[in-house]
Amino acid sequence: MSIFEKKSKLILILVGSFVWSLTMIKSGLMYSFGLGFWGPNGHDGIWHLSLIRHLSQGRFEMPIFAGETLKNYHFGFDLILAVLSRLTFISPSVLYFQIVPPLIALALGALVYKFVFAWKKSAASAWWAVFFVYFGGSWGWLVNFIKNRSLGGESMFWSQQSISTLLNPPFALSLILLFLGLWRLTQKPTSKNLLLISTAFGFLAIVKIYAAILVLAGLSLSAIYSYFFKKDTYLLKILGLTFAINALLFLPFNKNSSSLIIFNPGWFLQTMLSVSDRFQWLRLYQALISQNIFKQVIGYSLALTLFIVGNLGTRMIFLSGFKKFTSDFFSIFLLVASAAGLVIPMLFVQAGTPWNPIQFFYYSQMFIGILSGISLSEILSNKKLNSQLRFTICGLVILTTLPTSVDTLRHYLPGRPPAMISKDELAALKFLSQMPTGVVLTYPISPNPYIEAPRPLYYYESTAYVSAMTGQPVFIEDEVNLNITGYDWPTRKKLSQEFMVQTNVLKAKAFLSQYHIRYVYSPLVAKYRPELSAQELGGKVIFENSQAAIWEVNVK
Repeated sequence: MSIFEKKSKLILILVGSFVWSLTMIKSGLMYSFGLGFWGPNGHDGIWHLSLIRHLSQGRFEMPIFAGETLKNYHFGFDLILAVLSRLTFISPSVLYFQIVPPLIALALGALVYKFVFAWKKSAASAWWAVFFVYFGGSWGWLVNFIKNRSLGGESMFWSQQSISTLLNPPFALSLILLFLGLWRLTQKPTSKNLLLISTAFGFLAIVKIYAAILVLAGLSLSAIYSYFFKKDTYLLKILGLTFAINALLFLPFNKNSSSLIIFNPGWFLQTMLSVSDRFQWLRLYQALISQNIFKQVIGYSLALTLFIVGNLGTRMIFLSGFKKFTSDFFSIFLLVASAAGLVIPMLFVQAGTPWNPIQFFYYSQMFIGILSGISLSEILSNKKLNSQLRFTICGLVILTTLPTSVDTLRHYLPGRPPAMISKDELAALKFLSQMPTGVVLTYPISPNPYIEAPRPLYYYESTAYVSAMTGQPVFIEDEVNLNITGYDWPTRKKLSQEFMVQTNVLKAKAFLSQYHIRYVYSPLVAKYRPELSAQELGGKVIFENSQAAIWEVNVK
């Protein structure tokens, strides 16, 4: 590898990692208004902080549903950060927002480059593969520009794009494990490598189960191909060991996870065409739901094409080398895993949060990005092309790929975020974090999008911010993740709402006793406090300021 190739690789990885990190590093820091949170960090980031903080205390209960064991969730990323926090004494927030994201981005770029270079023996193929991994985008920006003369539309065709990878840390970490395994597969088939590869693939079950499923799909067909056409059992051994590790790590915490999966073919295509903040083509949507079989076949075919082409954007260039991607293990693995990542969300949704299976397609986009980089490199290496034409092709690909990343970053660079925790409320939460462990009851406040940004987190979304900031188990909060993990949160929400308006002292005390509630946390004191006083409930006010009040009740 020449010095120029080494420098260009380093520059690409550094720039890509920096750009990715911009979606994370500003969140969780103190500003004049309090702690600020940009984008999904105001919900997803808070959930991970809650889980990390509780795991770091050695507690495997559901922090947002006190008294219940954690289930139906891949907590591998959170467990790693919990261990790091205990070992380094660095707060979970700093690890989550400022330290780990750049490290993951750097590691992923390096691993993708190593994998493709070892596979194809081409620095150009590796460079372009890394480019698409960091910057791959959809055609949403183009549609939005034609319609509104502005950029936007990252998830117009439903799937998030490369720029948002770090906003989903388990997904990002799973990519590290995945490409670590693929890179080691390019090395000699030794017992040491077999164990390392199987462990990397096997741990996907508790980091991101979607990745584990796709890896098993890709490995299965690749192993069969290798056995029948090359008489090689190495991949079969990896498949067997990977499956065993996945099962051992997944089943104890996800025994009822299959009940969350619902067969609902075409849901993503229907909503892509019918919902206003997606592509929305109502005439085509009518064809999908018509009783005419011919219209449905044509409609779904066109909608599926829109979904694929719209999401992949310039990565559709992988088709130029498609014939070459059917004759070796890595090609078969990437193509099979990509196909599975498309088919699964086209057939299934998830109970409570039907859109969750779209994450399968995130991997398809990453895998196709690898193949796109290889295809583009082979196009550019054609000796029939002169230097000017090569430069033009490179320029067009870059200029039509980057708008998605450029536009998405606009949401993370402004000085004022969408959500925050005020300094006064932080003081209350800090006080509660220093109290003895006890179940916290919070007021179930509904989100209010009309509050001027930055909105308090309780108005932004149903989040896990009380458990995240205090380390205390909460009776109920973050309805979104309770939906995803399959807990009966509506019953608890109703109980907490009834308690807040309860005027019967005996009934109120019975409720507090039954669920072992020790603290009542009320933001916005004048508006969201129980009808009964702390004294009437046999407790006392232990903290109060302009933003929050904390009562201690039911102390034995």
